[in-house]
Amino acid sequence: MGLSTKTFSDKSSLVTSFADEIISILNEGITEHGRASLVVSGGSTPLPLFKELSQRDLDWTKVDITLADERWVDENHSDSNTKLVKQNLIQNKAANAHFVPLYSDYNDASEGVHEAEVRLSSLSQPFDVLILGMGEDGHTASLFPCSKQIDDGLSLSSGRICLATKPETAPHQRISLTLPAILNSKHIFLHLTGEKKKDVLQEAMNNHTEREKPITAVVNRAPVTLMWAP
Repeated sequence: MGLSTKTFSDKSSLVTSFADEIISILNEGITEHGRASLVVSGGSTPLPLFKELSQRDLDWTKVDITLADERWVDENHSDSNTKLVKQNLIQNKAANAHFVPLYSDYNDASEGVHEAEVRLSSLSQPFDVLILGMGEDGHTASLFPCSKQIDDGLSLSSGRICLATKPETAPHQRISLTLPAILNSKHIFLHLTGEKKKDVLQEAMNNHTEREKPITAVVNRAPVTLMWAP
């Protein structure tokens, strides 16, 4: 358990090396099991990685892609992670990958949790690759320290794959993988850039509880590779 760090001189070299590693792992999954699964996160940090992956050779028809979390908005909304992934990753050579959305057409995120869990149950698990980001408050996926649902999200005995959350410090209802679902992955990566995020992570690991900084709940329980560049 714990964190291993791969440091790169710049974001471009990080993206190239990270894409190499992801493609290698997915190839291995396809060879061994016939399909491979890739779980990604939203935000601006992974966009160059998504674009790089979309140009890589792989039998993408055998790859299932889903999200670590999603805002409860239609995919035409500017804040939709589904939209982000479809426009940047499921393009070019990766256009034939199979995407599994977390969002469904319910008014409330809590009403869509069961459907998301059914969809995810069809994926190859443990997930081959899961890529997390981290907010400056130490949240990861949509496991926010400010949300009333944080204890449910971090519970290892909930039996749930997903849960609905409502952060107090960010817009939109969300749907998120739970901690046990995140941990059900062969390779967990944390993709961060910039000194500030690195400092937040270090501070979280050294001085905070898992409830205060949920990213530490993942690092404390599984091998996590930090991919970092200034």
